[in-house]
Amino acid sequence: MTSVDVLSRYIEFKKDQLYFAMLQQKMKSTSDRHCFCIDEELAYENFYADFGPLNLAMFYRFCCKLTKKLKSITLSNKKIIFYTCGDQKKQANAAYLIGSYAVMYLNMTPEEAHSLLVSRNSAYIPFRDASFGTCMYNLNILDCLRGVHKALQYGWLDFSNFDVEEYEHYERAENGDLNWIIPGKFLAFSGPHPKSKIENGYPLHAPEAYIPYFRKHNITTIIRLNKKMYDARRFTDSGFEHHDLFFVDGSTPNDSIVRKFLNICESAEGGVAVHCKAGLGRTGTLIGCYMMKHYCLTAAEAIAWIRICRPGSIIGPQQNFVEEKQNSLWAEGDVFREKMLKERENGKKAVTRILSGVDEITINGSNNNRTARKEEVESYNDEEERNGLTQGDKLRALKSKRQAKASSGSLSQEENRMHTRSASQSLSKVIMQPNVQGCISSLTQSDPSDSRKRTRASLPANGVGKRRIVSRPRRGCRSFPPIRLSKLCHALPKAWPPLLR
Repeated sequence: MTSVDVLSRYIEFKKDQLYFAMLQQKMKSTSDRHCFCIDEELAYENFYADFGPLNLAMFYRFCCKLTKKLKSITLSNKKIIFYTCGDQKKQANAAYLIGSYAVMYLNMTPEEAHSLLVSRNSAYIPFRDASFGTCMYNLNILDCLRGVHKALQYGWLDFSNFDVEEYEHYERAENGDLNWIIPGKFLAFSGPHPKSKIENGYPLHAPEAYIPYFRKHNITTIIRLNKKMYDARRFTDSGFEHHDLFFVDGSTPNDSIVRKFLNICESAEGGVAVHCKAGLGRTGTLIGCYMMKHYCLTAAEAIAWIRICRPGSIIGPQQNFVEEKQNSLWAEGDVFREKMLKERENGKKAVTRILSGVDEITINGSNNNRTARKEEVESYNDEEERNGLTQGDKLRALKSKRQAKASSGSLSQEENRMHTRSASQSLSKVIMQPNVQGCISSLTQSDPSDSRKRTRASLPANGVGKRRIVSRPRRGCRSFPPIRLSKLCHALPKAWPPLLR
């Protein structure tokens, strides 16, 4: 079989240069083609039966590797074939990676990239949630591509300013278990504990351990969704706002909680750190509601992006809940933005009036749940936890038992980076220092001499990556630096520039 015959069976993403294929066995490179596979290099760390999509760090590493190959002089005369010979789960993740790359760097729309992917195979299995049991909601590859596209549009995704090592550092349980969902606006993290210790195999951190990181990254507000494990004054005494909006682990919030969450986040002056027990289900659900209201994301796009940032987020019935609230939250967002425009036209900046007006709007178009009992939000009945571990406990225990990430050492040092900052520009890491018992005691600055060089991806110069990415100023050590675009979401009158144009 000739080379032309072989390539005719593959999906062409870049004419005469980049192809994608699903094979039965490994393929060797030849004089006229270069083949590579990441089935074993980038592996999703599952909770239960979930298998993807691969997280933001793995997507970044894939983009670094592929971009380097496309820019390589030695490979300039060869066809580059990215292939997978794994099972259906590997195939879905490989398709998500190449499709997202096409959206980000090849200037394709999500629909164009997806159309190419299904031209040779229409049987990609959908991604599922991190719950134990029957899958209740399917997340398709197209949903992920659209989520990536929306993140690019709003400036949430910018690999020229992305620190992959920092992302992987802080997502680990022993280092805080936190991820930025919207840069500078929403930080999702695992719930603090009264004191730092190891419980059920999971490292728990006291509130004080997070305070230096929160201050450095302009977090001004903390929202707790689980039961009161620590005294809120340990945050408020340090100058943070703290709010309690409890609802049962694994469940969905009522309209009152959703409304209060949105109002708090809309009036927050800085970033908002949200946590439940594991920082996955309840946390992702409410952040998703905000994204639908203020950025017009579909439920599937919100779920996809949140899971790419923080795998395992939004679980079980919470997925269906987010989908059910999509249209009503879109309507709320339209009303909110209309009121903002009127305030601007009248030369007024009465933000409090806007917020008070939002209270008149309900999620379902009625006021049935408007007068929810106060104790439903502020009190906690621990009956669910008397008979064993909750869903959050189990998810945290599973996360803490994971092995070291395969991706950290699987790709060569050169493949893991597109551009390396000079030593004089390297950033010192903010790390959690273990105490004598091996638990986490605080966030402190590490010795600058021990800091690793920041890794970043420069846009290819050979026609790949024509998309213009909004640059952001650096403000110290950040996983996701805040975007420059009117300090998006930091001040209400400037919070929705793309939608107000």
